Amino acid sequence: MLGRGGVLVLNAVAGMSQLSEIEQATPKILAAVDFTPGHRYADFIPKSDKVAEYGLAALVAGTAIATAVKLGFFKGLWVAILAAKKSIPIGVIAIAASFRKLFKRKEPTV
Repeated sequence: MLGRGGVLVLNAVAGMSQLSEIEQATPKILAAVDFTPGHRYADFIPKSDKVAEYGLAALVAGTAIATAVKLGFFKGLWVAILAAKKSIPIGVIAIAASFRKLFKRKEPTV
């Protein structure tokens, strides 16, 4: 639930077999939870409250990046780059040799 000063996150902890019960109870739970007057999202005051400088897309992208960081994606990517740095010069040399062979002038045969 969104408020003027933040967000209230509610998590349900249960087994997958109880998912339908949770889905049925969710509207009742959300109806029972409310911010105190003056702190609700609906109490937004345009003249004094700050407006976020980013939109929903940036919020979703930021969440995706934070999740990737938590899962160690970038650490694994960094390890792969470090492991590949040894083979990069070899690849560059091989490509240069291929171009040299391709564009080398052929000696005329007599």
